[in-house]
Amino acid sequence: MGKTKLFAAAALIAVMAVAGCKSTKEVLAIGDAAEKNPGPCPRAFSLYDAQRIVEIKGAESFANVGFTGEIGNIRSLCRYYGTEPIVADLEVQMDFGRGPAASGDTAVYEYFVAVTRKNLAVIHKEVFPISVRFPAGTDRVSVTEKIDEILIPRAGENTSGVNFEIVVGFVVTPEQRAFNAAGKRFRVSAGQN
Repeated sequence: MGKTKLFAAAALIAVMAVAGCKSTKEVLAIGDAAEKNPGPCPRAFSLYDAQRIVEIKGAESFANVGFTGEIGNIRSLCRYYGTEPIVADLEVQMDFGRGPAASGDTAVYEYFVAVTRKNLAVIHKEVFPISVRFPAGTDRVSVTEKIDEILIPRAGENTSGVNFEIVVGFVVTPEQRAFNAAGKRFRVSAGQN
């Protein structure tokens, strides 16, 4: 059992001991969600063609790479019950790089978060700016963005989160999208440990 699970189990046992004979539902004050959640959370992932962003100034070579970005891990938690909408919280880990052709120590990127019907239409999409500063002597920076309370409407109380997806990606140009789709990559960390 990992440390996190061990601490969580110990905390739950301590809470239950203090609470006496109350149910888990009462102790955790989670209401009807403990018994009526109709299914899993929506799948959260990054769109392959927009998972990376590479600024290239001129011909495609590492010497011409400016600022870069790549979406890493995406974590999502959600809650819903009865006829309430799905409320999802999202954490997106991103890695940014400053290549040989980058100007300055700050770059501004844009990324989107879209809610879709599974493999169908976009229900809602928002674009968020993110400004990244590279400290002196640093060519890589990691950032975790948090988006709280993404509301996803449901048709009825039996509509499960499995019917929806949360899609994340960088706002890219058509050229950057084609670069990504072709599977090309330039990473500032290439060849380094």
